[in-house]
Amino acid sequence: MNSHLDPRSPIGVFDSGVGGLTVVRALMERLPFESIHYFGDTARVPYGVKSVQTIAHYTTQIAEFLLEKRVKVLIIACNTMAAVASQVVRDLSPTPVLDVIEAGALTALAATQSRRIGVIGTPTTINSNAYSRAIHAIEPDARIFSQACALFVPLVEEGWLDHPVTRLTAQEYLKPVLAEQVDTLVLGCTHYPLLKPLLQEAAGPAITLVDSAEAMAEQTAALLTDLNLHNPERTPPDYHYWVTDVPLRFQTIGERFLGRGLNNVHVVAW
Repeated sequence: MNSHLDPRSPIGVFDSGVGGLTVVRALMERLPFESIHYFGDTARVPYGVKSVQTIAHYTTQIAEFLLEKRVKVLIIACNTMAAVASQVVRDLSPTPVLDVIEAGALTALAATQSRRIGVIGTPTTINSNAYSRAIHAIEPDARIFSQACALFVPLVEEGWLDHPVTRLTAQEYLKPVLAEQVDTLVLGCTHYPLLKPLLQEAAGPAITLVDSAEAMAEQTAALLTDLNLHNPERTPPDYHYWVTDVPLRFQTIGERFLGRGLNNVHVVAW
């Protein structure tokens, strides 16, 4: 199937906005020689309030854009898109497709001892039940306790990563999940890795946090190994960022997510 893929080709990563840059950051750290094309649909974010048909349509449009860049792997870094449209992308893509929900589910199952797993995410991701389905498909006996955390995304974008308001909010959201005696907590939104120290503190040392961005980078590395697609060149990679709008504070928020300067930003006018 993959004989047509070139190991020198870039990895394609896409998201409804800037959140997926946490996945790009994890990929940069885990796979420092791989070039990356990132697509963030900044003009049409948030996806969570849109219909399934609309999300599937947008997702298809973006996947096709990245496939034209001859990417060797497509990564759906957005939990909402993965929850609603990952099958659509798999059906149209000639290259392997990975998604953040499957990566988080596999990592959570590898981490849990008690098979009692907590999942936090945006209301859309939690209501889609995608994590429960992905985990139960592999381990039917697992118990999943989900909590929608509507306030985390705005708090992260505000930069309140270590703020009393965020800490109180986290304690409130985690209370019902922790009451269920979970031993593993999936951070089911690409904004949440930025809150990891604060969430670990709120959850306590006994609970393993599953960072979906790190999980995604590990799964990508394993896939490249399996398919013999690691870039053989040991030269600095190219990073390109495609966005549909450059919103206010895009640079600030993007660089916070990426942990470095955000260069090579191109605006796609559709």
